[in-house]
Amino acid sequence: MKDKIAVDRPVIVEGKYDRIRLESVIRGTIVTTEGFGLFRDGEKRRFLRRLAAEKGVIVLTDSDGGGLVIRNYISSVLPKDKVIHLYIPECRGREKRKRTPSREGLLGVEGMSTELLTELFRPYASTAEQPARRLLTKAELYADGLSGGAGSAERRKALCRAAGLPSNIGANALLEAINLLYGYDGYRRLLRQTEDKRKENAGGESAEREHEG
Repeated sequence: MKDKIAVDRPVIVEGKYDRIRLESVIRGTIVTTEGFGLFRDGEKRRFLRRLAAEKGVIVLTDSDGGGLVIRNYISSVLPKDKVIHLYIPECRGREKRKRTPSREGLLGVEGMSTELLTELFRPYASTAEQPARRLLTKAELYADGLSGGAGSAERRKALCRAAGLPSNIGANALLEAINLLYGYDGYRRLLRQTEDKRKENAGGESAEREHEG
């Protein structure tokens, strides 16, 4: 698809195949609930609240019973005035990657046509000019030791704690979340906070060893 729809509100879907499908139609932040995993993931719920507080979120789940349960749960944990619900029709069929249809025999978000998804998101296309803001790059994340090196996972966890993000997200998801919520300047402030905290903890451990010695 040549021209994807720019959507400035984060979109919440159920799983990775839904996200992959939407990525072919829209440009924007797409977050998965990992199915029912959201129900027991407090960090992810806090992250969604952060996203909703900024610009609101769009929810697009499957049209089956499971999708309705997830949609209702999201509605119960996020402010109602911050949630836009989009719905796909009940279409019988089977996704190409599956050998058998779902239990209810309905196509999910991943099985929807490009035309239908385009029409769903067209009313929410971003038309306002966004103020220029310096964004963090993947190369900078790598240079700061938060990606692809020894100890990078622990550094990411420390940054996530400071930023109020889920501690188990990967480098790509971290980059997207930081740029959405903080931008480059906010990232630098968070990085200084984590570095100061690390030095403070290291100093405390050193003093404790000297005391024991």
